[in-house]
Amino acid sequence: MSSSFRAHLPDLRAERFLQMQKQDAHEYGASFLQTQRPAQLYALYQYWRKLLAEPFKGITNDGKVRHGLFTLEDEGLPIDHIVATARTALDKMSPDQRRRSIYHIDSCEWRTWTNPEFLLSDKGIRLDQVSPELREAVMAVLKATLSPDGYAQAVGAMRINGFLGEMVASPAVINEFSYNLVLFGPEPSAEAPWGFALYGHHLSINAFFYRRQVVLSPSFFGAEPNLIDAGPHAGTRILADKEAAGLALMRSLPPETAARARVYHQLRDPAMPPGRWNPDDQRHLCGAYRDNRLVPYEGVRVSDLGEEQQELAAAVIESHLMYIPERSRRRWMAAVRSWFGETFFCWIGGSGDDDAFYYRAQSPVVIVEFDHHSGIFLTNSEPARFHIHSIVRMPNGGDYGMALRQLIPGGCGDFVWEPESHE
Repeated sequence: MSSSFRAHLPDLRAERFLQMQKQDAHEYGASFLQTQRPAQLYALYQYWRKLLAEPFKGITNDGKVRHGLFTLEDEGLPIDHIVATARTALDKMSPDQRRRSIYHIDSCEWRTWTNPEFLLSDKGIRLDQVSPELREAVMAVLKATLSPDGYAQAVGAMRINGFLGEMVASPAVINEFSYNLVLFGPEPSAEAPWGFALYGHHLSINAFFYRRQVVLSPSFFGAEPNLIDAGPHAGTRILADKEAAGLALMRSLPPETAARARVYHQLRDPAMPPGRWNPDDQRHLCGAYRDNRLVPYEGVRVSDLGEEQQELAAAVIESHLMYIPERSRRRWMAAVRSWFGETFFCWIGGSGDDDAFYYRAQSPVVIVEFDHHSGIFLTNSEPARFHIHSIVRMPNGGDYGMALRQLIPGGCGDFVWEPESHE
């Protein structure tokens, strides 16, 4: 286990940290909006809000949504158990907490999840501000929804977030439970569509349920650092499987194929067009609010690779889908494999033992992204392997179960575009 991140610990006497240590999450978020600092993140946030005004259509590779890619299925999801855990959580909420936590099934607030530590979308309940009993009930919902490995990855991300908060002496802003939960209703049901979002720093999970089927996209798992090297959770490490899977595929490619897969040599390459990189998203394209982004195919077509490389490509994608329950994941992976003729894999950066890198696998039915970042709280000015972002998207309207909503008899689909007031 490498603790190389410790060479990049910040100076907690810096004004940024001195102010942060005096604030709670609400004060910290309000200060960001008032001071508009850091300026580049505030500019990105303003752009996000403009994107939210656009009607949802989904991420595409050419600006045109392809229909008929997603179908209603019986995935054998234990929906009765999931509904029971969600109702238990609701029963433990006060009337005010319930009022703040339940939104219309077609609310545009589905799309307001964020990844930064700033509390920019304060809806639902915040887990570090509720009773231990309610917090445990919410975690039970998450455990019932995700695969065992997926739940462990989510808990790992949360614990690492708490570890980071301790390192920067700001546990009121960044901690193991500094995450919001919101439900989309009218209520949890084994028959009618509903869902939830849990989001905060380096973790966002969106779940849409209809009967025994679930859509768990978009998702965001990240970490800075990506391991805990001290304290009660020492040894916790996440996202290494996705790093290893990407490297295994890239290193297996013949030199000419690897050269075509590598679309940029440098992580901030002078050849990148405007907008291809920004200080916060850096290289990844499909993060918060990017629900309608045009993301052209890049790199090499998976069906053009050898059989061994195609299996490695499948392993890359499945490593990102590991948080999804087994039967649902198997069905999605079958769809993924059926689209290998239109699945592309691209790479940015090196592929040596210590190189930081970015990769993306993209098809009509899935996008997975993996990116090593430079420091936000740590001081490394160049991307390093101990700060990671990973993203899963269902393009062509699949995110948030939107494509399925149109197929539900008498169901949802009339998206509510005006933000709801729960104050």
